Amino acid sequence: MDNELARDIAEVPAVEVINTTAVHLMSAAAVQCGLSEDAPADLDEARKLITALAGLVTAAAPEIGDHHARPLKDGLRSLQLAFREASTIKDPPGKGPGEKYTGPVN
Repeated sequence: MDNELARDIAEVPAVEVINTTAVHLMSAAAVQCGLSEDAPADLDEARKLITALAGLVTAAAPEIGDHHARPLKDGLRSLQLAFREASTIKDPPGKGPGEKYTGPVN
């Protein structure tokens, strides 16, 4: 990594990096859940992305504060529900994507 790039990254607040990463995971998971007309659903990929998002949001929430964490948690929950709706084989409560981090989602 060159010094200029490292300086640029050093100037970005952690909360911004976390939010940007979460939004990328959310967008990819939404597409994989079939929420985009441009691509077919791939629930195996969606599960991986939602679980990664849940881990990030759960770990980061105490660090970034409720003001920043709340919208991420809401988006995560919406994706978990979209996954459940799209899935033909229903996961038992607490076994859906990311639920090991968030608890069961209804």
